[in-house]
Amino acid sequence: MITTPSLHSIKPSIAAMLLVIGILYGAASHAAEADALPIPDTLQQRIVACTSCHGVHGEGTPGSGYFPRLAGKPADYLVRQMQDFQNGLRKYAPMEYTVRQLSPAFMHEIAGYFAAQQVPYRRSPLPPVSATTLQRGEQLVSRGDPARRIPACASCHGSQLTGVEPSTPGLVGLPYDYLSAQLGSWRTHTRAALAPDCMAVVANRLSASDITAVAAALASRQPPPDTHAQAAGSVTPPLRCGVLGASGANP
Repeated sequence: MITTPSLHSIKPSIAAMLLVIGILYGAASHAAEADALPIPDTLQQRIVACTSCHGVHGEGTPGSGYFPRLAGKPADYLVRQMQDFQNGLRKYAPMEYTVRQLSPAFMHEIAGYFAAQQVPYRRSPLPPVSATTLQRGEQLVSRGDPARRIPACASCHGSQLTGVEPSTPGLVGLPYDYLSAQLGSWRTHTRAALAPDCMAVVANRLSASDITAVAAALASRQPPPDTHAQAAGSVTPPLRCGVLGASGANP
């Protein structure tokens, strides 16, 4: 014999079903409202592609060894690097993609933000190198190698290696892996600058062991108390176009 459910037993089931439908509808409506909320139009939001690798304040990511510090670098230098990635002079696919559609005005805005940041330096991992290698690196950094027409890093990048306004970057605080890779990139023509490209000339006069020495010496240096770039005109690079290249080195 087939029995029919009583009205009393059906009502709770319908009520429960309606409750579930109501909950689901409410959740869907809330999600739709959340999706409709505008993303805050702040500079920090618009440069998240930069800060996800280089740090919120451009402090770099020393643990990775490859994402350099941007904080405190001259704004003109930072703009020029973005332009070099746009124009194919620097090769690194993520950066090329990131800057591809940036307008000149936005690049200057980004550069101004990072140039104004002053955050503590953090040391990067340094591979084991001999005392002789570090000594050679310090020689090249501080005095160069006149016999091979290699200028000292300090002769362009400032006596404290903190850079020189308006467009020569600091070298102190950069990771060993990054420094080594960039010097190698100039030798293999995967990094360049608008002519005259002084750094390409210098890098090609360094041996592989010299690159290791320079990168190790720079990465092991303690940042000075004042890490600001030196004032424009405070350094006269000993470089001449057609002899070694032009001033305006740009690691």
